[in-house]
Amino acid sequence: MGGDISYKDSGVDIDKGNRFVDVIKPLVKTTFRKEVMGGIGAFGGLFHLDKVKYKDPILVASTDGVGTKLNVARMMNRYNTIGIDLVAMSVNDVLVQGAEPLFFLDYIASGSIDIEVGRQLIEGVVKGCKDAGCALLGGETAEMPGFYGKGDYELVGFCVGIVEADKLIDGSRVGIGDKIIGLASSGIHSNGLSLARKVFFDRCGLQAKDPVEGLLLPVGEELLTPTRIYVKSVLNLLKNFNLKGLVHITGGGFYDNIPRILPERCSALIHRGSWPELPVFQTIRKQGGVDDAEMFRVFNMGIGMMIIADSETTPELIERLGALGEKAYLIGSIEKRRQDAPSVIIA
Repeated sequence: MGGDISYKDSGVDIDKGNRFVDVIKPLVKTTFRKEVMGGIGAFGGLFHLDKVKYKDPILVASTDGVGTKLNVARMMNRYNTIGIDLVAMSVNDVLVQGAEPLFFLDYIASGSIDIEVGRQLIEGVVKGCKDAGCALLGGETAEMPGFYGKGDYELVGFCVGIVEADKLIDGSRVGIGDKIIGLASSGIHSNGLSLARKVFFDRCGLQAKDPVEGLLLPVGEELLTPTRIYVKSVLNLLKNFNLKGLVHITGGGFYDNIPRILPERCSALIHRGSWPELPVFQTIRKQGGVDDAEMFRVFNMGIGMMIIADSETTPELIERLGALGEKAYLIGSIEKRRQDAPSVIIA
């Protein structure tokens, strides 16, 4: 057999992959914390945990993606913010356990890597890591010709954080009479994009750059608005306040995420109208004929994170959150759950 077929002929360009790594190295290094050891390109990322700093630490890990928000990025031919979403989905999940995100890893797969698209993707990941205060410790870029079509990408992120055992937030301290504070989202975030795309692009027949009545931005830009990262604000609160519960409103909306932090004896009563509903959700409801129950099960509805705390500290918490740049609202309370009643009531 002759040596007339190469790996490059099959669609995998190792040299281009190496050039891509060279392009992103300077970006990645800007996220490094003092605990990061070594450079980029080793078999594994090294993070030297300062044992003296912790008494009884617990590591908290999370992984997530950005779903079909990638389709919108492709429609807009703009990839420099989707990496922020990727980081946000995992660091916010780690945060709700009371943990500080330490480091993040990314996985990018495509049929054929485009160096400029890849650079934009990593640019967003770097921005997200800086916003969360965590290091981009490593990653993997996979070319898979024949598996992904031209222009198709898959993004996956992984985050590891740390929390002292006695500071772990697991909902066990949530009690009847506690109050629920909602932190405003930046928009649709990274969940419910399939339904939003169905409404705007299929039912309404819009193109990504078309304006939409009621929205300040073209529909594609509105849907690409990056997921808000709450890490620095909430970590500030955790140093000074007793937070009993935290909820990241992601896939499943209010109805599926709030119960994850509730004891069986408790239900969450959410007051409609206690926070401003963002225009993007009003438009989806109106144009798609989506009922309220579905809206609250799919979307964040303008609330990206919830804090559960005792009623006495609620006013001070809301004031502090405002000083930290968050829009915060008293949106509900924890009530005694009646037999056969749902764990989340929105009224």
